Amino acid sequence: MVHILVADDDVVVADVVRRYLQRDGMDVTVVDTGSKALEKVGDGTVDLAILDVMMPEGDGISVCEQIRRGVHAELPIIMLTALGEEEDRVAGLESGADDYVAKPFSPRELSLRVQSVLRRATAAHPVHHTEIRDGNIRVDPASCAVTVDGREISTTKREFDLLMYFLGHPGVVFTREELLDHVWGWTFGDISTVTVHVKRLRAKLGTAARIETVWGRGYRWNTAGDGPGADTA
Repeated sequence: MVHILVADDDVVVADVVRRYLQRDGMDVTVVDTGSKALEKVGDGTVDLAILDVMMPEGDGISVCEQIRRGVHAELPIIMLTALGEEEDRVAGLESGADDYVAKPFSPRELSLRVQSVLRRATAAHPVHHTEIRDGNIRVDPASCAVTVDGREISTTKREFDLLMYFLGHPGVVFTREELLDHVWGWTFGDISTVTVHVKRLRAKLGTAARIETVWGRGYRWNTAGDGPGADTA
C-alpha cells in the first residue's frame, strides 16, 4: 500500500486530507511540525510527502530543501500553499517540490494530484533503454542518473521527466501548456509550474543546458552543436 505523509498543523485540513487519501486506498501518516516530518521521512517508509508551507519547527519550504539534500532526495513532494501567495508557490517549487496545491483546495483535486505525481514517479521510460548522450550530458534511464562532464547531477523525478522529454524531442517547440500536459499529465494547472522547473533544470545543468526559450511560443531543446540554449525563462 502506498504510504503518504501529510505534514500540516491545521487539524481540520489534515484530517480531511487523511480521510480522502485513505478512501482512495492509501496509508496516511499525519504530523504537525516540520521536525516530525523530517523524522518520518528518515525512516524510509514514505512514498510521497505533502508539506504545508506554514507550520512550526520547520516550514514546508525548509523541510523540502532538507529532504532534497538528504538520502531520500528523490521523494515526491507536494506543497500546500496559501491561495494567492505566488511567492510561496514559486518558493515551494524552487525548493524542489514536484507540485503544489493552493488553499483552500478540493480534497478530491489533491488526491488526483497525489496519484498523478506517484504515477510519474514510478513510470518507466520505455523509449530509451540505453544511455542517452547529448554533448557533455549523459543520462542513464535505468538508474535515473544524470551526469555533466562526469559529475552526477541530482534531479527530482519531475526534473528528470522534463529532461527526458526534451532529449526525446530535440528541436521541437513546446508551449508551457503542452509540457504541462505531456510531462505532468495535466490538462489544467498553473503553467508557472513549468517555468520554475525549466529554471531549476537549467540551473542544475549549468552551461550544458540546451533549453532554448522561443519567445511567445515556449521551449525547445537544441542538440549539442546547435547553439546555446540557456536563455532566461
